[in-house]
Amino acid sequence: MNLTTHKLTSTYTAPLTSALAQTMLQWHSRFLKPILPAVFFFAGVTYDTLTLTRIDRLLDNLIILLYLTLLGTLIILTGRFQLGLVPPNPDRPDWNVLSLMHRARPHFAKALQFLLGGLFSAYAILYSQSASFSTTAIFLGIILGFLIANEFLSNQYSSLKMLVGLFAIVTLSFMTFFLPVLTGWMNASVFLIGAVITIAVVWHTVRLTLRGIPNLPVRASLTICLPAFGVVGLCTALYFLNWIPPIPLSLKSGGIYHHIEKQQNQYALTYEDGPWYAVWKRSDDRVGTDTPVYSFSSVFAPITLHTTIYHHWEWRPLTKSAEFITTDRIPISITGGREHGYRMYTMKRRLQPGEWRVNVETEDGRLIGRITFAADANYSPSHDLTTITQ
Repeated sequence: MNLTTHKLTSTYTAPLTSALAQTMLQWHSRFLKPILPAVFFFAGVTYDTLTLTRIDRLLDNLIILLYLTLLGTLIILTGRFQLGLVPPNPDRPDWNVLSLMHRARPHFAKALQFLLGGLFSAYAILYSQSASFSTTAIFLGIILGFLIANEFLSNQYSSLKMLVGLFAIVTLSFMTFFLPVLTGWMNASVFLIGAVITIAVVWHTVRLTLRGIPNLPVRASLTICLPAFGVVGLCTALYFLNWIPPIPLSLKSGGIYHHIEKQQNQYALTYEDGPWYAVWKRSDDRVGTDTPVYSFSSVFAPITLHTTIYHHWEWRPLTKSAEFITTDRIPISITGGREHGYRMYTMKRRLQPGEWRVNVETEDGRLIGRITFAADANYSPSHDLTTITQ
């Protein structure tokens, strides 16, 4: 190639390369940039789903506790910067704590968003294991709402009241399951202790944020804490309304069976098989009234937890206006620690025709899970009986 040809090639190649780069940038800005937040959001939730194994796992709880500590520290720093309580950055570029805080300040909002997103994602996974299709799903929906809203609220994280309110939510959500795991007790008193600890932590965080203001009235701290205290009060009301899932308990499996027999360390569960396409069927949904009926459930509980679970049998006739009537409420003492849950069953004879359900619930009536079926006086099996073990 002579000099003239080389110059011509360079002349035409440069504009083509520039145009290709500009096209790629436009394509990235138009198509990839809008979906990247959603990709990162689902990637983060998927990662948490795979890594969060057991609610009583020490490492998982320590990570959540670290997130809460970092979140509280960032809230204090954000508030002190807003109030002008942080000394100005010195002109000399020293790598001291003050200089590092000023360098990090532009990234506080993203860090807050990251920490809150991680906490709400973890809580959504953990609480979903205990929530059922009942009123407890409302609280799970609130957690999911905060998780989604967090992706769009980073510009609003300059509001100290909002940050303190969110801090109260994530702290109380942690205390609700961490204290039962830590103490082995699960009742209203333990929840109220968690609420008091949350109020104390929030109050101390706000006082640290405002430290250094001369003649600071207590009313100023109360004004900032009021939304957070309101959140704690609302969650307490939801708890006594049985709207908060009975975390750390969760129903691993449950069903209705023709017969149950314990064989060494396993339970043999017999039920009527379904049609060929009903591959999901693993228990009975229709039984007769003249044979015994067994309700089996497997409830996960942390290693330290010893509590009583109830099989609450309810019945109503095939009338739309009728309500469910309690027939039996059978207590079962359980011990936690088994990976696939503590297995238990109850049996009932001479069922009335109609709709039946067995609520697996805590001693104070909070629903862990529900098993539904129908009893028919004219029932006769139309498929073979199958036995599985658990």
